[in-house]
Amino acid sequence: MRIYLEKDYDAMSRRMAQIIAAEIVHNPACVLGLATGSTPEGAYKYLVGWHQKGFLSFKDVLSVNLDEYVGLAPTHDQSYRYFMQSNLFDHVDIVPENTRVPDGLTKDPQSFCSEYDAYIRSLGYVDLQLLGIGRNGHIGFNEPGDCFVKETHVVDLTENTIDANARFFATRDDVPRQAISMGIGAIMGAKKVLLAASGAEKADAILGAVCGAITPRCPGSVLQLHPHVAVVVDEAAGSKLKAAGVPVCE
Repeated sequence: MRIYLEKDYDAMSRRMAQIIAAEIVHNPACVLGLATGSTPEGAYKYLVGWHQKGFLSFKDVLSVNLDEYVGLAPTHDQSYRYFMQSNLFDHVDIVPENTRVPDGLTKDPQSFCSEYDAYIRSLGYVDLQLLGIGRNGHIGFNEPGDCFVKETHVVDLTENTIDANARFFATRDDVPRQAISMGIGAIMGAKKVLLAASGAEKADAILGAVCGAITPRCPGSVLQLHPHVAVVVDEAAGSKLKAAGVPVCE
């Protein structure tokens, strides 16, 4: 792992965007695995800005998203399809048909999940997978459990995750209780992984993912087995790494 410790969220976002942009410049037809939430939002703003200045094109890029809430339509303002359209897709030249987000309204989740995995395999897996991490160590919506789930699957969200996401909804009761999530197999099949985190509440999860025991109780810890991982954190999220003697780039 190569770990970048940045001074704040903006610096972290810029570093993330630089890594993603470099992948696109190196391979204009790359496959990007994309994430949602507050962590990548700043990076997407940088990417949109660079595109609008003519520095970056997404016209040949393919994208697959990590996850989606079960029961939310693509037009729902808290769906992850809506997030991607609002924060990236509507502002760059990516071809709409080249973007994939799990279908939260599918009537046959099992078949959909199998088809999603088959599509990712047909692409030769993802070139660069962007990940955030939950306070409980989840990546995508792969929650802590007794084993690493390889396939794309429907997840029952933990109370911890529901609490963390409640700030995006009118009330806690409005938070969906299930999500479709890309599995650990597809994530680990990516050629490169970019893991990012911001805020002191993520410090324990980052420490566990980077140098804790490799265990499904901290799903992010599986990334220690991946050969090409960049970790980008702000000082708050990375505060426990230096104390543990983990080498970082500053």
